Amino acid sequence: MRRRTPLADALTYLVLLVAAVLTLAPFALSFMTAFKSPQQFASEPALNLPNPITTENFVRLFSGDYSFISPIAVTAQMVAVILVGQLLFSIMAAYAFAKLRFAGRDILFWIYLATLMVPQVVIVIPLYVMMAQVGMRNTFWALVLPFMFGSPYAVFLLREHFRSIPDDLIDAARIDGAGDWRILWQIVVPLSRGIVSTLAIITVVSHWNNFMWPLIITSGRDWQVITVATANLQSQYNANWTLVMAATTVAMAPLLVLFAIFQRTIVESIALTGFK
Repeated sequence: MRRRTPLADALTYLVLLVAAVLTLAPFALSFMTAFKSPQQFASEPALNLPNPITTENFVRLFSGDYSFISPIAVTAQMVAVILVGQLLFSIMAAYAFAKLRFAGRDILFWIYLATLMVPQVVIVIPLYVMMAQVGMRNTFWALVLPFMFGSPYAVFLLREHFRSIPDDLIDAARIDGAGDWRILWQIVVPLSRGIVSTLAIITVVSHWNNFMWPLIITSGRDWQVITVATANLQSQYNANWTLVMAATTVAMAPLLVLFAIFQRTIVESIALTGFK
């Protein structure tokens, strides 16, 4: 193998540094702007640090006319229900496709997996019509029902991992009198904590950031999620970017806390999804 030269290493790190700056700069700008007053933001360059630092925007965000507490609570409830449903139904479906034998199993799985190729915008209108016809438009269940019964990606991810569990282990459990339900929850799932954690993190992040479906299926403030609330705040207070950036910072904060707590699991999940 050819040895890398110092110049090649320097160029590699330079490219990575530029990419990191471009990636992190919008978050840093949003965070700095959130702690500026509207007067400071209007009179100074955007890249200047807040001086003095003010929490006025956050106070207005939670105690003003547009309360941000309700969207956070609705989003947290929505993510929690979807997370439980995704894990429960995806685990059961993946186990059936990986370890149970029935007619048409593989054909059914590949047909189900093929729905990954369908863009979400294609199914938004049929989903909206279905929810409207059964009277669920602008309800909490309209937010969660389309996503809580598993997804092709989740089933595929879990199925590939479940297939790596030796059949001899499952056969031994059957000989001891264990049924499929007990095998799944007492043997397969405990052996798959890494991949289940991966799916949980992916589910939380994707649905915390979900915007299009909540925007379409809900109206008003009763079931408004945090992404829609931030977008509405931007249109309502178009000139006050400090308030908008404060809302953006609040929306990002739970995901940053999640990353800080589960960073080891997130790194392991990258290895699992990338090299499994």
